[in-house]
Amino acid sequence: MGHASSLRTIAYAEAHPEVWAAIGMHPNHAHLWSDEDAIWIHELAQHPRVVAIGECGMDFYRDVATPAQQERAFRAQIAIARELGLALTIHTRDATEATLAILHEDAQGLEVILHCFSLVDHVDEVIDAGWYASFAGPLTYKPNERLREAAARMPADRILVETDSPYLSPVPLRGKPNQPAYVAHTLATLASVRGIDVATCDELTTTNAARVFGW
Repeated sequence: MGHASSLRTIAYAEAHPEVWAAIGMHPNHAHLWSDEDAIWIHELAQHPRVVAIGECGMDFYRDVATPAQQERAFRAQIAIARELGLALTIHTRDATEATLAILHEDAQGLEVILHCFSLVDHVDEVIDAGWYASFAGPLTYKPNERLREAAARMPADRILVETDSPYLSPVPLRGKPNQPAYVAHTLATLASVRGIDVATCDELTTTNAARVFGW
């Protein structure tokens, strides 16, 4: 996400009262980061429909931006979230240690949402830090038993669901373009692994989202 897409996101949130916006710069675009980016993010983040900064974070899967470039953009966006009192939505891919180190150093006391949660080897660390785990379509994939175990272990007040549209469609729609309505399948899997009914899980994750994003 960049300036243009952040503006589009805010416009969409303005047009649809059920929609809220997160804005910022994805780590795959961090090679473009400059001081001017911090200025426009800070400006736009003060819009009343903006509730979070992100996705921001670290991504070593793609080599578009260097680790140093990503770290600079990431730390700057954490600082904006702190100054404005906004939640922080985190993208991390093949960069777990670097992402966690920066969060521990810079994001203490912030509301941190680990987007498309995958840190199955760090569940205790996430719980201790009080961060949120947001589960997407991969929760429904048969090989991801450890991810389901992580979903079962997370505190009830720290779980969220998401779509990551148009990617990561859940079973039974895997392989098709994703859309927000498909989150119902992820929600059903989350309810099952936690041993609660879908309606209860729906109410729980909605309450959590309202709290972390300040709706």
